[in-house]
Amino acid sequence: MTDQIHELVRERYAQSALQVLGNSGAPCCNEQGIGAELYSALERNQLPDAAVLASLGCGNPTAVAELREGERVLDLGSGGGIDVLLSARRVGATGRAIGLDMTDEMLALAQRNAREAGVTNVEFLKGHIEAIPLPADSIDVVISNCVINLAADKSAVFTEIARVLRPGGRMGVSDIVADDSLTAGQRAERGSYVGCIAGALSFSEYRAGLEAVGFTDISIESTQVVADGMHGAIIKASKPAIAPAAADRAGAADRPPVAAGCCGGDGCC
Repeated sequence: MTDQIHELVRERYAQSALQVLGNSGAPCCNEQGIGAELYSALERNQLPDAAVLASLGCGNPTAVAELREGERVLDLGSGGGIDVLLSARRVGATGRAIGLDMTDEMLALAQRNAREAGVTNVEFLKGHIEAIPLPADSIDVVISNCVINLAADKSAVFTEIARVLRPGGRMGVSDIVADDSLTAGQRAERGSYVGCIAGALSFSEYRAGLEAVGFTDISIESTQVVADGMHGAIIKASKPAIAPAAADRAGAADRPPVAAGCCGGDGCC
């Protein structure tokens, strides 16, 4: 099933990239008709037309990621590179923006866009977001634009995001999220998998998935309604600066020793 979903998504987005590479205009971005218009005119003017045309997302994660000079940013499912190029400008010459995509055609388009934009502090990697080809604790910020809902194994995606983020790192992604009341079947009735609807998690499922891999400071904010009970949303979360086990050990070291014959720090049995 995983391979089938990967191939379904790859075919859909390869067609979009080829359409842009062939100068045949903007692809139909998705079933919700959202994409490049979510970027400001100033942002769009900074980029090659092809990067803007290939925007297939449901938000603008670079607007909420609060990127800082010198940071390393990873964009999951980077497509034509619009968020990678915008991120590269925000982190400056001492930072780096990395795009990860599984589609050869999108990677070719993104690399062409980076050359045309004259942006050099970027790189594009081929791979699946369920198995990110980067070392642990190597990224400051993870962003993504309407891609996690397309993943075949979302728990693996959350695990990988937590792995590659350094302690104290953060994620800020745009995605499609469903009302908790909608079943998987009802989500599928509202749109296809490649249209970013059928594979969407609910609000509570998204939160639970992030909590399961240790994220804190989780917020999931609806920004627009894209179908009945389906929302474009901004999701933010942080990786603790100290791992929970280490935090427990640090706290234990600060506590006074328990007196002999006592069963706890608050008194004797």
